[in-house]
Amino acid sequence: MVGNVKRKEKKKKKIIQAAADIFAQKGYSGAAVSDIATQADVGKGTIYEYFDSKEDLFFAVFKWYSEKTGAAAVVSISALGGSAAQRLEGLNESLMGLWDEIKNVFALAMEFWAASSSALMRQRFQAAFKQLYHDFRSIVSALIHDGIKSGEFREDVNPEAVAAALVGTWDAMFLQAWFDPTFDPLKISQNFLKVVIQGLTK
Repeated sequence: MVGNVKRKEKKKKKIIQAAADIFAQKGYSGAAVSDIATQADVGKGTIYEYFDSKEDLFFAVFKWYSEKTGAAAVVSISALGGSAAQRLEGLNESLMGLWDEIKNVFALAMEFWAASSSALMRQRFQAAFKQLYHDFRSIVSALIHDGIKSGEFREDVNPEAVAAALVGTWDAMFLQAWFDPTFDPLKISQNFLKVVIQGLTK
C-alpha cells in the first residue's frame, strides 16, 4: 500500500516536471496535454488520473515552481546563524543563486503572471500570488525585526516596508536577467543589499 502511494507520487511529480518544461517552451495556450504526456512518457489518459484539467495541471506547476524558490529561502534562514545582516545576505545568495537552475523555465513566471490577469484563472492565481508574496515578505521582515531587537539595526526602520522593497527587487532582478543574458542577478543583488544593510545598520 505504502509502495503504491510512493509510485503514484513519483509519477505525479514526473508529470508536473514534464508540464513545466512544455509550458515553459510553448506557453499555456500553446501547450497540449498530449505534448506533456509524451514528455512524461505516460499516456494522455494518465494525466487526467492525476489532474482534472489542463488548468489544474498548470496550477500544480505554479505550486511546484513556488515551492522550489520558497524552499531556498526557508533552508537558508534555518541553516545560517550569525547576525541579521549575515542572514539577509545568505537569503539573498540562496534566492539569486537559483538563477542558473531556473532560467530555462523562467518563462513560466511570465505565464503565471499572465494567468493572474486572465478571466479563466484570475481568482485562483491572484490568491496564490498574494499568499506567496506575503510569505516572502514575512520571512524578510522577521529578519529585520530580529536585527532591531538585537540592536544591530536602527529602531526607526519599518521592517515591512523594507521587506516589500526587497521582495520586489528580487523579482525584478530575475526579470532583467531573463531579458538580458549578460545580467548577473547574484552579483548585482549582493551589491544592492550592501547598500540596504548600510542604511539599516545603526
